[in-house]
Amino acid sequence: MRKTWSIALAVAILAAAAAAATPAGAASEVSPATVKWGPCPADAAAPGLECSTIKVPLDYNEPGGKRIDIAISRLASKNPGQRRGVLLTNPGGPSAGLKFPADLRTAKMPQAVLDSYDLIGFDPRGMGHSTPVTCDLTPEQSSVGNVPPYARDAADVATRAEQSKAIARQCAASKSAWMLPHVSTANTARDMDSIRAALGEKKISFAGYSWGTHLGAVYATLYPQRGDRIMLDSNVGPDGWDYANDRLYAQGFDDRFPDFAKFAAAKPEYGLGSTPEQVTAKYFDLAARLDKAPVRDIDGPTFRMLTYGFLFNDAGMPLVAKIWQALDKDQPLPPMGPDAPPGIENLVSGRYYMICNDSRWPGSVRTYQRTVAIDRLRHPMFGAAGANVQPCAFWSAPASPPVRVGDRGPSNVLMLQNQRDPATPLAGAEKLRRAFGDRARMVTVDAGGHGVYPYVGNECADTAATTFLLTGQRPKHDLACAAEPR
Repeated sequence: MRKTWSIALAVAILAAAAAAATPAGAASEVSPATVKWGPCPADAAAPGLECSTIKVPLDYNEPGGKRIDIAISRLASKNPGQRRGVLLTNPGGPSAGLKFPADLRTAKMPQAVLDSYDLIGFDPRGMGHSTPVTCDLTPEQSSVGNVPPYARDAADVATRAEQSKAIARQCAASKSAWMLPHVSTANTARDMDSIRAALGEKKISFAGYSWGTHLGAVYATLYPQRGDRIMLDSNVGPDGWDYANDRLYAQGFDDRFPDFAKFAAAKPEYGLGSTPEQVTAKYFDLAARLDKAPVRDIDGPTFRMLTYGFLFNDAGMPLVAKIWQALDKDQPLPPMGPDAPPGIENLVSGRYYMICNDSRWPGSVRTYQRTVAIDRLRHPMFGAAGANVQPCAFWSAPASPPVRVGDRGPSNVLMLQNQRDPATPLAGAEKLRRAFGDRARMVTVDAGGHGVYPYVGNECADTAATTFLLTGQRPKHDLACAAEPR
């Protein structure tokens, strides 16, 4: 079990509008800032980071009803003369984001950006230090990341379906089931606007990554006049995290794997092949062998997930090669990361609440068995994973009315996207770009991995993003950034 935690962490922590409390387009109502800042919880503490909590409606259709907590954080600008406002941030997941402003600073967010904004983080409703939810998940249930297990055959799909039914029942019967209908991306976007009001700001800028791009797109749709500069990095499609999005993981693996095959072929010490084609053949050979007989407690589905999860950034490539080498020769596996962090049950439960409330998923096990078989043929490397069953198939709460992202509103969106992103593939980003129309410009980077700014270190993309955050200026047209030496 311990070996699987790193998989969950690698994949999980890395995807007509319902009525808002204030209708989109209505005049902003700004009151003086009401937030009192203080120390952060121990698991979010970082130098210079302050934390607080605000109250928001559980149900925005009943603003005078029950209220819940939203935990927020601030990394304040230390240059008052340069400060121009606040930059709300979200790391994706969906997961806790209280510490994310400090993480961006550690990742070398340009100092000019840190001077220009108070960076604001928050734990989305249901997660972390906000009012939490639970599905009473066991450690084994909590260890499954964003991507369901690779299904070797129809029986594997049926097994996963029974596991998913159990999780859905647990969520519906948990002590936090009273929150079940109200944890959604749309309501999280409304919480963002409540944060804006609590901070006394007329507008907010936003930097969202992965699932956070969908959150930003929904906010920009519900509150088009309250968004200042909206930066979306590693983009989910316009429909958010639905079953079609899950099936895109297969395309993401296909896009990304050649980078690893090229890397491994150039490193003869790993013994995985001297050409990319030989490395690719080794992948299928190892997967087939492990499907028949696990090695070191790693079976075929786990091997595929390990390969996928550790290719989210280039730094993981040597680890993938060492894992393959160990499995090929039945040798001890290399260290693969920490045990599960405190709070993992809440974060996985919160993710189920969020994504399962956002859209309707097929409810027939046979449907998943058919699509798994189709995607296994179309994408033999990983197609039978993303097409497998999630607990959303058996969700008890009705899906929230979808927020349809479109081209109505100011042209204030900048999208950043690696060409070979395994988690949020280019194909989904292109759909979002089309949906936004002239509201957006997209900067694509000839690079692999999940996350562009400031993670890849591509000067072309970094310049475009920094210029946008500092001046509001975007490229006149969509921009393609060439690969640059690391």
